[in-house]
This record gives sequence, structure tokens and C-alpha cells, in this order.
Amino acid sequence: MEFKGIHHVSAITANAAKNVTFYTDVLGMRLIKKTVNQDDTSVYHLFYGDEKGNPGTELTFFEIPMAAKNHNGNNSISATSLRVPDDAALLYWQKRFDEFDVAHQDVIDQGGRKALPFQDFEGQRFFLVSDEHDQGVKGGTPWAKSPVPSEAAVVGLGPIHLTVPSAEPTAVVLTQLMGFREVNRYPSPAEGQPDVVVFETGEGGTGAEVHVEERTDLPPERPGRGGVHHVAFRVEDEEELRKWITRLREARIGNSGFVDRFYFKSLYFREANGILFEVATDGPGFDTDEDIEHLGESLALPPFLEPKREQIEAKLKPLPTKK
Repeated sequence: MEFKGIHHVSAITANAAKNVTFYTDVLGMRLIKKTVNQDDTSVYHLFYGDEKGNPGTELTFFEIPMAAKNHNGNNSISATSLRVPDDAALLYWQKRFDEFDVAHQDVIDQGGRKALPFQDFEGQRFFLVSDEHDQGVKGGTPWAKSPVPSEAAVVGLGPIHLTVPSAEPTAVVLTQLMGFREVNRYPSPAEGQPDVVVFETGEGGTGAEVHVEERTDLPPERPGRGGVHHVAFRVEDEEELRKWITRLREARIGNSGFVDRFYFKSLYFREANGILFEVATDGPGFDTDEDIEHLGESLALPPFLEPKREQIEAKLKPLPTKK
């Protein structure tokens, strides 16, 4: 039982229309699924990824129209990384961010890897990370119709950053329960704080890392728009997922049990500092109910919601059309 890497990250937006414009027109990702929050069908759940939404490339958003701004702090997924092919791609993105007035910093060294910090239109924190020297989990395939050239395109999710008041409890969960390995440390961006600790799983590399930053000077995060809801880790299939359910129960860690999300199967639990983790299967995939050439073009509903399509569509605001 070993995780294959990062599966997806789910965040919060207050404006689905602006979200689609930013992530497709500016970041050049493909809108691979336009569906609804299965727990609140009055709002969208949007999925972005590579050409077909391969596991490890998926960035998703729950729309909460009245959400207040996220107040950054501890006990949080504090930043999400997006992989690009090489160091030269980061220079392309600096110019592109200037062109589209996207808030960003200069390229930095992050534990021996080049990275470009930036924020989306709601203040969500990201890094673009270079895969120039990466030998780990393979990235995805950029969408051919992206406005961003393939040599600079986002090819998947990179390291996930956790900020916690005490790193040790999270490290114990990652290593002793989840099988991650500590592989690196680098100086904290905050003066006087401990080094950031890097853990990896599976084949390792940018697509399989969690970076844990201990901050003793921050209050707990107050979640809102521009914040991250949870991170999911990849398993091969339902059989392996059920083994993880058994493992969590044996460890007496509270969890959701088996959850069928139609496009993948899941379970949820919280690590020691309260951050929500998901375990998700690689399949069935996003072309289960739509042709691969037309992903994300119309509202997709899992079979159990299909009988309510008319009522659901009546409550949703139209989104920019993406083909």
C-alpha cells in the first residue's frame, strides 16, 4: 500500500464565472468537468486539468457565492503548486502574469527547485514549479487547444504546502500511517521559523511531495474564498481504497468510509493538525459520461442526480462557454 502521488486539490471560489476565465484563459488549463457540488447542488463544482483530467493534474473548485475572504493561517493547506516543464517556462510565466496583471513574485529557489510564487484573482496562493530536474511521477499532457504553448504549459499538480503550529504530529501521520518519506529540508520563508520539511511518496518528485512548514507565529486559518478545502492522494483502484479504510479504522482514526464520487471513489479523514485529506482512486475518469473531445462543455451530473437536472440547472448561473 503506497500512494502514487497527489490526485487533486479542491479549493473555494466565490465566483465560478471569473474562476473559469482565470484558469482557462490565463493559466491555460482545460475545464474538464462542469458539475455541481454533490452536497449542495445549487452551486458549481469545477474541475481543471490536462487534456483529459488525468489523476495528478486536477485542480477543482467549490463555488460558495457568499464566502468571505480566506484569512491565511495555521492548520491549513497554505499553497498549491502547478508543474511546468522547465526553468525557461517560468520566465514565460513571469511575462504572462505581467500581461494579465496577475500578482506574482520573482523566481525563487525552493529546496533546489526553481519556483514562481503567484496568486489568483481571489488571493489563493500558488507556486509554479519547474520540472527541469525532476525524475519522479510523470506529469500530464497539455491540452492542444490551450492558449499557452505546450513548452510552457501546466502539466500537473506539484508539491502541496501545509502550514501547521507543530510539524511533528503531521509528520507522524505522513510517515507512520501514510508511508511518506522525509527527503529534504529547506529554510522557512519566515524569519526565525524551523526549516520546511519535504516528504514524498511513490516514485517521488514534484507530483508526489508534501511540504510541511511549522509556524509558531500564526493564528488558525479562517477558511473562505481563495482558500483550499482539501488535498487528495492517489491509489490505483477501489480494492486498494478499501484497504486504506481498514487501515484508518485499525488506527482508530475517524474517517468518512467509502464515498462514490462517480468519476473516482474516495474516503476522507483529518490529519493530526486538522487538515482534511482525501484518498481517491485513479478511475473511472472524467470521460465516463462525456466524449473526450467535449469535456466540460455542458453540465455533467452523476446518475443519481440526473432525474433532478431541470431543477438543478434552474438554480445555476451560466458560465463562459469553453470548447
